[in-house]
Amino acid sequence: MTTWIIRTDEPGDGPRLAVKDAIDVAELPTTAGCQAVAERAEPAAADAPVVASARAQGARVVGKTNLNELCVAADGVNPWTGTPVNPLDPSRVPGGSSSGSAVAVATGEADVAFGTDTSGSVRIPAACCGIAALKTTNGRVPLDGVYPLSPTLDTVGPMGRDVAAVVLGMSLIEPGFAPVPYDASMTIARLRLGAPGFDIDPAIDAAVDDALRRLGPVTDVTSEYYYDAATANGLYVAEEGWRQNARLVTEPPKMSGRIHRRLQQLHDVVEAGRLGWAARVREAIRAEFDAILARHAAIALPVLPVVTPEPDEDDHSDLLLTSLNGQVNVAGLPAFALPVPLPGSHLPASVQLIGPAGGEERLCGIAASLEAALS
Repeated sequence: MTTWIIRTDEPGDGPRLAVKDAIDVAELPTTAGCQAVAERAEPAAADAPVVASARAQGARVVGKTNLNELCVAADGVNPWTGTPVNPLDPSRVPGGSSSGSAVAVATGEADVAFGTDTSGSVRIPAACCGIAALKTTNGRVPLDGVYPLSPTLDTVGPMGRDVAAVVLGMSLIEPGFAPVPYDASMTIARLRLGAPGFDIDPAIDAAVDDALRRLGPVTDVTSEYYYDAATANGLYVAEEGWRQNARLVTEPPKMSGRIHRRLQQLHDVVEAGRLGWAARVREAIRAEFDAILARHAAIALPVLPVVTPEPDEDDHSDLLLTSLNGQVNVAGLPAFALPVPLPGSHLPASVQLIGPAGGEERLCGIAASLEAALS
């Protein structure tokens, strides 16, 4: 059962909730998908606030889902716990790090799932598995009881088979949450990335463009800081991820060789000491996006630059998967991932809609309108 770390069977008829095993569920251990953590983990004394809120709304926790070890990769591959199977194509990665959460809802084993997102970790598996997901505004959803990777960038967000399921997930976190209907008089800003490092498959770009045209007017925009913000994301993850996980780096390692090497790489980045530069980039891209979002309903671009890849040994696909996503965490803004048709492929593309801080209601309204236009 590679989708799940732990299965539970709670009584009731409320929505079935899958919880990423980086989020505390009372009386169950939180392993972060890693042997080194699991061997030290004790059953959680209480639910994380997001889980407590969901239970208060009648949700039934049906299990804790699989993930990349320590949340530090994006392909969903986990040699220790096993890798969740992508339901659209078993030869492809499920995406991560919230891999099990995506697969649980894609296969109908849960009505909604909670995942975490630091560099794209709800949006990437949603794109790989053909579901919807919402990366929330930094600070909107409490992180108490959540295994930290980078507290500056970490967020918790809902995942579901469609927009309605994601809205359900937000209402479990925030009772009374409701989408704001899309105001078609505000155009969508289509972000074009021409800098090196953003090699987007033309078919993916075309699929996103076709979907957005069905929604309404689109205006092309560019970003001066998107490339630098990708680097800034890596620096924050390195500094804060190393601080959180350095205690786990032992010999022999009790984690996969890939993740052990990656933690050593985080240490090397920390030694370079560039967080001051990262903070300046963070301010710059936030100001840039705020200016765009003052004139447009949302900023749109693909979630993934390529069709969902097959697993590889050299982390190339992992870098591709995160290349368009971590910048949103640096800016601190919400983003909705929604599948769109990719002509000639059995796999979908996925559009990423970025909104203003606290604009989840607006994004859900836009996503609902786009979903309806595509149906």
